[in-house]
Amino acid sequence: MTEGPDISRTAALIGDPARAGMLAALMRGQALTVSELAAEAGIGLPTASAHLARLEGGGLIAPRRQGRHKYFALASDEVAALLEALMRFSAGSAPARLPGPRDPALRQARVCYNHLAGERGVQMYDSLVARGFLLAAGEGLRLTEEGVGFVTGFGIDLAALQAARPPLCRECLDWSARRSHLGGRLGRAFLLAIEAKDWARRSPGSRVIAFTPEGARRFALAFPAARADDLSRIAGG
Repeated sequence: MTEGPDISRTAALIGDPARAGMLAALMRGQALTVSELAAEAGIGLPTASAHLARLEGGGLIAPRRQGRHKYFALASDEVAALLEALMRFSAGSAPARLPGPRDPALRQARVCYNHLAGERGVQMYDSLVARGFLLAAGEGLRLTEEGVGFVTGFGIDLAALQAARPPLCRECLDWSARRSHLGGRLGRAFLLAIEAKDWARRSPGSRVIAFTPEGARRFALAFPAARADDLSRIAGG
């Protein structure tokens, strides 16, 4: 008998095209209703309900109630990281597909469950590491004293973030750029702060994060691109 956890059950849950479509829709970070998820997967309500019951039973999604309405969201950051890893692997190993009209926007900036991904997400991560605001700590990341000052100066309530359960910040390997962007509670807080500053907005029905021209300029000033030697050091760990 094979040792270790049985991955076949989780793999089978994700592997169904309809369920995979619903999980991909939830990667936008929004809680969606059964009817919304059914539309995303192109299936009927009874079938969608059955699929969602299986995903919930497998620990991949969790229901949320708001008044009379029931919504579904990904169960945890770990589920989002698993799906992002599968997207990254599939993008590199599957036969090439013709890119859709939104693909360039998705590569530039998108939401990865609850944090910024794509080229801008990678730039933000590289900039934070290159300036010594983030340091590798074991298998994770930690904020330096200078990083604490930058985060609070950006308008983020760091005390509230540190009071919640870990991880505060972690690397998330970007499926399109094949490099790290910032996840964890700090990654989410940065995205919320960027939206609060009106630098960027989420595109309805998509994972795209659309920056305004002024927002793009301010983002570039806040997170200047790392130099080539800094990138070599970051890539080398």
